[in-house]
Amino acid sequence: MTISGSCCCGAVRFGLSEKPTFMGTCHCSRCRKVGASTIVFVKKDSLTWLQGKEKVRSFKATKPYNYDRCFCETCGSSLGEILSDEDSFPIAANALDDEIDMKNQSHEFVGEKPSWYEICDDAPQSTGHPE
Repeated sequence: MTISGSCCCGAVRFGLSEKPTFMGTCHCSRCRKVGASTIVFVKKDSLTWLQGKEKVRSFKATKPYNYDRCFCETCGSSLGEILSDEDSFPIAANALDDEIDMKNQSHEFVGEKPSWYEICDDAPQSTGHPE
């Protein structure tokens, strides 16, 4: 199985040999600002770069945030933590080109959710990081 992913302009392309292990939505203001509040966790050894790794840039985290955010230098598409050295890390669900047959499993930082956004699924919710 190969799941393909890319940025909006196609400069960055990657493949996943395994289905992501988790899908969740973060409602913190930072995730909303970078345009990638729904993420999927992938295993590092399942990711294969097809092109454009050198076009991925990082926005460095400052406290209280822990994760650097990656994006395409050409079109600005959010890519999550795709340059992470961790064994498992989040990437932006919107970067996946193929269906993955997963449902959202969690909502975090709902205490920062704007009033205009309505959560329309039954996934568990937490005001901060899930316990």
